[in-house]
Amino acid sequence: MSPASRSRASAARWVAAVAAVAALSLGAAGAARGQDAGQTASAGPTTPAEQATPAGPTASTAWVARIVLPVTAWAAPRMSSTNLGVVEPLSPWGGTNRLLVLDRREVGEQDWLLVRLPGRPNARQGWVQADAVDAFPNRWRIEVSRAARTLTVWHAGAVVRRVRVVVGKAKTPTPGGTFAIADLLRQPDSSGFAGSWVLPLTAHSNVLEHFDGGDGQVALHGRGGASLKDPLGSARSHGCIRLANADIAWIAERMGAGTMVRVR
Repeated sequence: MSPASRSRASAARWVAAVAAVAALSLGAAGAARGQDAGQTASAGPTTPAEQATPAGPTASTAWVARIVLPVTAWAAPRMSSTNLGVVEPLSPWGGTNRLLVLDRREVGEQDWLLVRLPGRPNARQGWVQADAVDAFPNRWRIEVSRAARTLTVWHAGAVVRRVRVVVGKAKTPTPGGTFAIADLLRQPDSSGFAGSWVLPLTAHSNVLEHFDGGDGQVALHGRGGASLKDPLGSARSHGCIRLANADIAWIAERMGAGTMVRVR
């Protein structure tokens, strides 16, 4: 199987999983990932000091840890703590694994980064050795208001875009918290339920743990087909956040995996 075929197959497996939240029905066709070039462009200009000092998110910058080689995550910033498992360089969909940095700590002569880990629970996190990853600053961030049913894009501390979205309904609400984009999957048919792009998040539904073969993973995605029946600005999804295709494409062209998504 070629690398491109493996990528499409991985994306197709995710489509089956996210059905637990979005009730997606995309057929047998796979979906192509966003290209790494577009993901790298998310960082924006930085100063030498910023480049040298990873830290937790601020109003203008959040750091991202690119996993270069398999790295162990620990419950505390020391190797005598609980081993939380190995984080692989590739995401489940075949893209480069990029994790949101939540904090930094120096213990002795070793720098550690606290990162948001994929999977349940939604607040899952772990410490990795800073010299084992490639950390870079990212000026983009996304904030979702469930009450206002809006998505706001920030860049370098300034609002650059605000759009209406569909959020989870009362019985299957969109979970709140600080998450990150896990990968970018371009859909083969923009007229399908998920629209033109699916951006899986590190978030999972707090209600739908298992449904229709999926694990309740939440995503940002476009709109098409039956999903157009739910108007923007409504609360009618199974937990996913639906955007107009033009808006999700705009985000996919500018941001990459590891970009912070805060849901309030």
